[in-house]
Amino acid sequence: MRLVVRTAVALALALGIVPAALAPTAAADEARVVVLPLTGIVDGVMTTYVHDGIARAAQEGAAAVILRIDTPGGSLDATRQITQDILGSSVPVITWVGPQGAWAASAGTFITLAGAVALMAPGTNIGAASPVGSGGQTLTGTEAAKTMSFAISSITAIAEARGRNVSWAVAAVKDASSSSATEAVAAHAVDGIAATLPDVLAFANGRQVRAGTRTVTLSLSGAQVQEQGMNPVQAFLHLMADPNLAFILFVLGAYGLILELIHPNLLTGTAGGVALILAFLGFGSLPLNLAGVLLIVLALGLFVADLTVTSHGLLTLAGIVVFVLGAGAFYTAPVPGEQGIGVAWPVIGVMVALTAAFMLVVVSAAWRIRHRVRLPLGLGGSTSDGTLPVPPGMAASVRRPLAPEGTVYAGGEEWSARSTDGAALERGTRVRVVGQRGLVLLVERADPAGSADLEVSCT
Repeated sequence: MRLVVRTAVALALALGIVPAALAPTAAADEARVVVLPLTGIVDGVMTTYVHDGIARAAQEGAAAVILRIDTPGGSLDATRQITQDILGSSVPVITWVGPQGAWAASAGTFITLAGAVALMAPGTNIGAASPVGSGGQTLTGTEAAKTMSFAISSITAIAEARGRNVSWAVAAVKDASSSSATEAVAAHAVDGIAATLPDVLAFANGRQVRAGTRTVTLSLSGAQVQEQGMNPVQAFLHLMADPNLAFILFVLGAYGLILELIHPNLLTGTAGGVALILAFLGFGSLPLNLAGVLLIVLALGLFVADLTVTSHGLLTLAGIVVFVLGAGAFYTAPVPGEQGIGVAWPVIGVMVALTAAFMLVVVSAAWRIRHRVRLPLGLGGSTSDGTLPVPPGMAASVRRPLAPEGTVYAGGEEWSARSTDGAALERGTRVRVVGQRGLVLLVERADPAGSADLEVSCT
């Protein structure tokens, strides 16, 4: 009986232990593929992300890394570092332009060609890799020759290392040519077409590729796919490089500073300053167009001018027109003739509407303040149109010369004014109020005896 019990216990332990022992082996034998999405501008943040992602995949024994590419391009220096990591990786790196509708323009072309296996989804395109300046402008002179020579030699080395069509690669840089997925496959620029990640794995499975200094046969059948996005800090910094967000932050930051000038309160000024800092953080990775930036600054200047000059809203209207022109030209296309980085027209429409509403409120408030006087304590009453009257005899100072109409500073505010005798009075002349006609004060030159009172009343 004891023998039977011992045998049963031993059998139960065996049945429990053996699967537990086998489970880690099965998990270890299962291939794992890491997917790193590369979207947006190619910048320093993306460089760090790709470097760390490939290094972690190698450390954890991943079978392959897939770079899912959808980018309009970016920094040539960042591109060089990413391609170095790809070519030198001990883990096979597969580049895939996807999903459908994605593109690998400019820097994305270099990255795609560097893959041990390069694939594209249907409806994607690649190419237009001509180098441009940091502001998006076309390079000229010696700088253009040096940069173009470097870009051509770089993409040639990448194409040769991966056995791809060197002529096509050079044309993508030299002539800014681009190709659809089908055309790129036909030109032997990429290896094939894959609509989904499972298609990518199926295409690459069993292929012999170079991974660093060794040749590897990809075994990806039934591989576990794990996507690793950017960490929160990287994602935030990379998000700032979004052209629409950077533009919105720039405009909102400027409005915050304008509000701070109109009504100092620290809050709007601080918020505006932070927004501008974040905007310029994003501008570091974007092809800013100086003309577009200057137009936006001019528009903001017109808005501010409308707060101090009576233009009946004409300056604001002109500012809105200039604002639209500046927003449309805020960024320069990375490559002439290709779809470039720019502010989306819906975003421009929303910002114009917000700008118009903002200026309507601010200008209306400024107009009301400009035509209202703070009465001395003990005085009261109002005119028939609702404005506060200016007590006769109140001291004032000419701001805009009266000829005979202009403006004066009275009761702590600036008023439209007219000299009663039609005399021309220069800026700084001391006057006193003798009456009020609607929103216009009637003034006359103050007599010398009252000059001492005028100094006290106008300061």
